[in-house]
Amino acid sequence: MRSLSAEEAALWAKVTATIRPLSRDLLDPEAAEAPPPAPIAKSPGRVPPPPPPPVERKRPETLQQATLDGSWDRRLRTGRLEPDRVLDLHGHTLDWAWQAIDRTLERSIAAGDRVLLLITGHERKGDPPLERGRIRAAVHDWLAVSRHASRIAAVRGAHRRHGGGGSLYIILRKS
Repeated sequence: MRSLSAEEAALWAKVTATIRPLSRDLLDPEAAEAPPPAPIAKSPGRVPPPPPPPVERKRPETLQQATLDGSWDRRLRTGRLEPDRVLDLHGHTLDWAWQAIDRTLERSIAAGDRVLLLITGHERKGDPPLERGRIRAAVHDWLAVSRHASRIAAVRGAHRRHGGGGSLYIILRKS
């Protein structure tokens, strides 16, 4: 190993004077007393524009507003998509329905399913409380607060062939 020439040593001293430790703790108490390094003169020339501010992506307020790519939406809209799993909630209580949705989502995620068809029955229009349509009215809120909500990419109304207004597609994210 050769030693540095006087010119190289001076250049190396300038470089090492600009180095700052990664830690905020001072490594050498004598270094704190050293004068700050002289600013390095920049050569004139074209100054690059500042980088654009980061784009803040807003999470959709509801799973119905979540976007999918065009091929997914087209397949859902035309009914050309076959669900990987089907859950029919007809005739069940609200408590049983919530538990069934949670268990089915857990199984679907574990199995790597992408599309779950949830048959809820049609929502009845009118002032609550209504005996029929309570599951359909509550299912979107349940999915939004579910422990599996982060794994749900989107919720869409089902095609007529899969139950239409009485059913929903739950699209799960890839594992």
